[in-house]
This record gives sequence, structure tokens and C-alpha cells, in this order.
Amino acid sequence: MKHLLTSPLFARGYCRRPVNAIALLAGLALLSACGPAPIPDGIDDPNEANNRKIHEFNKRLDEGVFGSGDKSDVGESSPSASADDEMALSAPSDSDAPPPEVSPALIALANFGANLDNPRRIANSLLQARPGDAAHNTLRLGINSTVGIFGLMDVARAAGLPEIDTDFGETLHVWGVPQGAYQELPVIGPSTQRDTVGMAVDFVGNPLWYIFPWPQNLAANGFTWAGEATDRFRYSDTVDSLLYESADSYAQSRLIYLQNRRFELTRGEVAEQDYIDPYEDIYGD
Repeated sequence: MKHLLTSPLFARGYCRRPVNAIALLAGLALLSACGPAPIPDGIDDPNEANNRKIHEFNKRLDEGVFGSGDKSDVGESSPSASADDEMALSAPSDSDAPPPEVSPALIALANFGANLDNPRRIANSLLQARPGDAAHNTLRLGINSTVGIFGLMDVARAAGLPEIDTDFGETLHVWGVPQGAYQELPVIGPSTQRDTVGMAVDFVGNPLWYIFPWPQNLAANGFTWAGEATDRFRYSDTVDSLLYESADSYAQSRLIYLQNRRFELTRGEVAEQDYIDPYEDIYGD
């Protein structure tokens, strides 16, 4: 043993690297063994007043960028609105119209960005001690980067390999970190304290920063951000309805975010009795 420790290989660090890797994997295994954090069944929003101000800022920003002002405040109209306005809002012409067709260029951009984001998903799956998910997304990355022409086409999904999305917020959940309070972030939108930390770590620790040299790594990350931004165009009808046709767009967006997030973290095991009615306290019986 003494000979091993004093050997040139150990002194140069060649034997230390596997030991460090094993120690890291053992630490991650211990964190995962602690069990995931419990899924809360209510809404923890102690900073609602401030969150609502940020929500209104985000709505005004959305109006300015995407031009949705003509639909704004449909559900939140004042009591003095005229009967003619109410009849105009209830006209069936817009609701019966088919959804707008999504541009193939937007779909290609979204696919390209999602493909570049696979290393981050793979890293988080490994941190969560889910090697199967990591292998799944690695296979997707290989297929879409080659057959899918650098990820412009999602060939893997067509072949029966849908994307397994994950992030460091979910990693923290797996490690037992509680959700924390609900937050509305400027520009970004709904989040929780845990997911906000997760977004920050995902940004700093994204493997793309280290796979590519500067400034190619900035461009690669930019494509992932642009790909996520296309969701606003691809689901414009749903987002417009949520923001501009809800009776309380803040409560509704908070509800939808929390329910979807809990559904993702439990891999679809959220019970129906955990459904939260955002209007129960506002319009109580």
C-alpha cells in the first residue's frame, strides 16, 4: 500500500481521479437516498402583493413585445363595461377560428435549441441518480444530431424516443430540498424559490459553457434560450387566453405553474384531490 501511495502514477494524480469520481458518485447516491422532498398540496405565496406587481410588469412587457394589447384584461374588465362590450367579447367568431399555423422555421429553431440543451438534461439526470433518463437523452442527442441534421428535426421523437425534460430544480427536489415560496420573476415569469436557484445553477453549470470555447459557447446557449422563447409563439392562443381572458390572470398562471410543476416532479402521480381552486378564497361560497 505504501508503495502504491508513493508511486509516480499516484503522485501525478492518475489514481486520484477515479477515487475522486467514486467519492462524487457516492455523495450523489447518498443525496438521492435521502428521498425527494414532499409535494405540497397548497399555495405558499407570502409575497403575493409584490409578485402581482411583477406579474403586471410581465403582462405589459408581453403586450409590448407580442402585441396582445387588443385582448388584454378581457376577464378583468371593470364593472362599468358596457353591454355592447360584453356582447362583443362573447362573439363566437374568434373562438371558432382555427388556431394559427406554426411556422416551420420556429419549429426547427425550437428543435435545434432543445437538442443543444440535452447535455444539461443528461447532467441533471446523472445528478438525480437516473442513468436510464441520461441514456435516453444521450441517444436522442445522437440521433437528432446526425439523422435530424444537427437537431433541426426531432427524428428521435418520431422513432418513439420523446424528450425527458429535467433541470436542476428537479435535482434539488430529488435531493430533498423543499419547494419554498412561490415567486414571479421579471421577464421569466412563474417560479418557486427552489426553481429559481435551479435556474441559476443550470445557467452557470450548463455543460455548453465548457464544451465549446468562447464565443461559440455563448452562441450555443443563445440557441437554447431562443428555442425556449419560441414557446410563446407556438402556444400563443393558450398564453393569450391565460393572460388576457382570465378573471385573475395572476392566480390562474400561479395555479397552472404549480400544478404542472408538481405533475412533472412526481412523474404524473399528482392525485386529483390535490387540485387547487385559485378562486375558492376570492369568491368563496
